[in-house]
Amino acid sequence: MHIFANPARFVRLADKIMPWAVVVFIGTLGYGLYLAFFDSPIDYQQGESVRIMYVHVPAAWMSMFTYMVIAVSSFVALVWRHPLAQIAGKAAAPIGAAFTALALVTGALWGKPMWGTYWVWDGRLTSVLILFFLYLGYMAIWQAMDDEEKAGRAAAILALVGSVNIPIIKFSVDWWNTLHQPASVMRLDGSTIDGSMLWPLFMMAIAFQAYFVIVFFWRMKLEIDRRKIAVLRLQEVSGS
Repeated sequence: MHIFANPARFVRLADKIMPWAVVVFIGTLGYGLYLAFFDSPIDYQQGESVRIMYVHVPAAWMSMFTYMVIAVSSFVALVWRHPLAQIAGKAAAPIGAAFTALALVTGALWGKPMWGTYWVWDGRLTSVLILFFLYLGYMAIWQAMDDEEKAGRAAAILALVGSVNIPIIKFSVDWWNTLHQPASVMRLDGSTIDGSMLWPLFMMAIAFQAYFVIVFFWRMKLEIDRRKIAVLRLQEVSGS
């Protein structure tokens, strides 16, 4: 874990990974969109509206994955004081908030033709909305405090407390009577989705993951550079 404690070493690694992530993102996004809109069949119940799944489901997956990145980074920052852990959490938060907002919007658009309404206070929907507010709260803490160390610790504590919401999101469809359909891809007894729909879904999921890697590393590099500039300016002021 401490191998990448040196920011310069991390930046070199990021510079090597990002071009490959861009290639994966462009390739899987293009292929996934082609399969989703032109090759995959319509659903016998949902019709053409099933194509919203190819954006909604990967966005929902990434909303939870990104929050776990923040939670793990927060834990490492609090326990081991890893120099890049706070930066990682801060860099990931806006990406996760965007994924969560996309999941909520596409879910509402999908819910209208299926349920007859854009929103219900369903266990899954409500817990995802709480996740969105957790992202906003995490980012607000960073903006509200001038002392970055204190802001990082407070944001990390919020992230760890909020992580209990992730299993609630995952298992809400099993625990409570809900309009939202149960898990259909990640099941112990195998996926209930036909392969003609599962393949484009996985392509889009890989594209979303690659997008996360690109923007996450890019934001971390920007934050590292910002902190370097802040230190240089402080040294100039102290020297003068």
